Amino acid sequence: MEPTKEQLIGAYDKMSKIRAFEDRLHKENLTGDIPGFIHLYAGEEAIAVGMCENLTPADKIASTHRGHGHCIAKGSDVTKMMLEIFGAQDGLCHGKGGSMHIADLDTGMLGANGIVGGGPPITVGAGLTAKYRGEGHVAVSFTGDGGSNQGTTFEAINMAVVLQLPVIFVFENNGMGEATGAEFAVGSKDIASRAAGFGLPAVTVDGNNFFDMYQASREAVHRARNGGGPTVIEAVSYRYYGHFEGDPGLYREQDQVAQYKAKNDPLQIFRAQVEGQISAEELDKIDESNIELVDEAVKKARAAKQPDPSEVHTDVYVSY
Repeated sequence: MEPTKEQLIGAYDKMSKIRAFEDRLHKENLTGDIPGFIHLYAGEEAIAVGMCENLTPADKIASTHRGHGHCIAKGSDVTKMMLEIFGAQDGLCHGKGGSMHIADLDTGMLGANGIVGGGPPITVGAGLTAKYRGEGHVAVSFTGDGGSNQGTTFEAINMAVVLQLPVIFVFENNGMGEATGAEFAVGSKDIASRAAGFGLPAVTVDGNNFFDMYQASREAVHRARNGGGPTVIEAVSYRYYGHFEGDPGLYREQDQVAQYKAKNDPLQIFRAQVEGQISAEELDKIDESNIELVDEAVKKARAAKQPDPSEVHTDVYVSY
């Protein structure tokens, strides 16, 4: 089934929101008012949104250190996200997670983390829980090309196959594991075909094309919900900013990003594909609205209360 016009507008709104959020954080980080590291998702919007448009609020996702886009795609509140990144008391994690450990359990976003390859084992646990309870839910891990080389990832895929879990492993191959090219670091040169060796369906899609990602995700989610086990999706894309904010980016040519963006921007590709269904004016209004939304979120974050030092030991351990 093709998405309806209403669904397409919703998908573009999320991609636009991610872009506005990340572009603004790129500027705000220069002020020095944001604690901790920031890893931006701009350029990869179609991957997270294409997948999450096929998920329910009860489905779970696990992220990477580059987690803002996954949060927004899964439905997290942008203002609470901004508050969290600024370390405010009313942020998603009460200011204790920041950018690199942002999480939103209410929407099924199990958290960003700084462990390369840390997400796949978490989603195996979520998938096992879903299968044991017979809930019909699925779990999705988003992992970079660098994380695809980790032993934790191999073990997680193998266990998901052995137990036939409703898990989808999405590998966001932006070609740069921090500063090491995937062509050098991935021995097989092909993440999907290597993953297929574990005994599960594995496909490679254009991560800049929302519709390609949406369709591949739809098939994988349907398979998982109906007892067909796990799937791997390798989504090939590109990040516009450095690995982290402050990254000098010496591993790519000065005009490489501009050249790539001119031909492969996910938002522009989406606009061209929905021409005739959704007007440029409608999409422009969405962009303008999201810029205003992010602007207000920054104002609220700057004025927000910081956590009280007396709460430093709360939210550390879970009481069963």
